[in-house]
Amino acid sequence: MNINSELAVALAVALPSTVLLEAGFFFLTGNRNKKDLLLVILVNVLTNPAVVLLYWLSVLYTDINGIAVKALLEILAVFAEGWYYKRYAHDIKKPFLFSLGANAFSFFTGVLIQLII
Repeated sequence: MNINSELAVALAVALPSTVLLEAGFFFLTGNRNKKDLLLVILVNVLTNPAVVLLYWLSVLYTDINGIAVKALLEILAVFAEGWYYKRYAHDIKKPFLFSLGANAFSFFTGVLIQLII
């Protein structure tokens, strides 16, 4: 598999799995507002492809440590998503903490799945 197809697969797998996991986190934390669920989905549609693409580009075309890049991008995603939740969510309490929890849940679930596969 070449780099372009690997990137395409990463983009195709990352978004639906992240949306599914973060929507699951939304329900696990007791949230039920349908507009807030839609917000969680839309926020991830905005941030996830950008994070995946920037990670791949930085790893492929720079000598920057991949773990450092991933950590920085995840931190930026947490703040961006938290900002959207703070601004637009109806019932999400503590939006930045919710964003941190949702991102940690999806990130570490993804790591666990990769270890199993």
